[in-house]
Amino acid sequence: MARILVVGGSLGGLMVANLLLRGGHEVRVLERSARSLEGRGAGIVTHEGLRKALRRAGAVVDATLGVPVASRVVLDARGQAIARWDYPQILTSWGRLYALLRAALPPKHHQLSAQVVSVLQDQHGVQATLRDGQELQADLLIAADGIRSSVRGQLAPDVQPQYAGYVAWRGVCDEASLSSQTRESLFEHFGFGLPEGEQMIGYPVAGADDSTQPGQRRWNFVWYRPADADVELVRLLTDADGVHHPDGIAPHQVDPRHVAGMRLAARERLAPQFAEIVEKTAVPFLQPIYDLASERLAFGRVALLGDAAFVARPHVGMGVAKAGDDAIALSECIVREGATTEALQHYEAWRLAPSRAVVQRARRLGAYLEAQHHGAAGLNDGRDTGRDAARVMRQTAIDPSLFEPEPESDPRPTSEAQAR
Repeated sequence: MARILVVGGSLGGLMVANLLLRGGHEVRVLERSARSLEGRGAGIVTHEGLRKALRRAGAVVDATLGVPVASRVVLDARGQAIARWDYPQILTSWGRLYALLRAALPPKHHQLSAQVVSVLQDQHGVQATLRDGQELQADLLIAADGIRSSVRGQLAPDVQPQYAGYVAWRGVCDEASLSSQTRESLFEHFGFGLPEGEQMIGYPVAGADDSTQPGQRRWNFVWYRPADADVELVRLLTDADGVHHPDGIAPHQVDPRHVAGMRLAARERLAPQFAEIVEKTAVPFLQPIYDLASERLAFGRVALLGDAAFVARPHVGMGVAKAGDDAIALSECIVREGATTEALQHYEAWRLAPSRAVVQRARRLGAYLEAQHHGAAGLNDGRDTGRDAARVMRQTAIDPSLFEPEPESDPRPTSEAQAR
């Protein structure tokens, strides 16, 4: 039995902790927040791979996981359907997955207010020092602490998020507050809108108390809009008191004037159904879109996992699924090799190439939006930017088994181990 520390108590950290605990290891999750992360409502698209990871992690995956939809629809500016596709999916929320994974992890293995400030290692083990001075010893440490990973910052400080040139306005709206037209035209579908230079997507998720009953659900939306880094992004990340939040702004800190401007733009640019949802969303929030790709996943006795290693734009709907794939791969390597540096090296060889491919695909799907920032007609050597309505609908947030082959555009060599 090995002692393993998991830095970061979000979904990726909880999945790998549950898998390792079920593999017989002594695991402790270190979450920097003083409060539980439950209650976050952002939508999550599920795929079979993610459901597999959840089941292996001990989560109960049943009819309460999320809201099923049978099809997709693209609405034009008048609110008329211009494209449809029968494609069943189950849509859930971040908070729902968090609750399932926390329920699977015994409380003694989860520690709040545990901010890691330094990590030291030698050939025998690794030590994490917390802000309160506590020093924790382990055989391995897994950094699952997100895009701004403090552990990655110590081990690979040159790996930084790269802004894509656009933001996503996000939010969830209660079904009961919406008109019958909006409910009838959207709530049985995964919905799309394609205003010039922008993109809106949305889908139903469970409502209060995880209810999936009609009338009690919520609608989750993601509206991508260009924002140049030097002016517009700075403005959006500055609160009403003039304080700039370069690493991201909390929902309650977003300047109400920016929210009002976003709602006005929705009325001018979006289908009436989407505009109504945006108008009636109580607390919309803002997410700058970034790419992040680490050259390495293994650093001696420390491994990077999930968004601490790779961040793909949300167009692929793979953020949590990718973390689940990482968690399965890492736990299986530790089962075979033990809690050793060799296990982490094999994990790196397994997951580097697939993670790069997901990031590349997400960039291609977001190329049109990124082009607005660069003032060009398209990116990626003139390849199709995917603005055809049917193509967007059929390529966004689909199961990885349906991915088209990616063009060979990454010049970085692939090691023999990665090729295997």
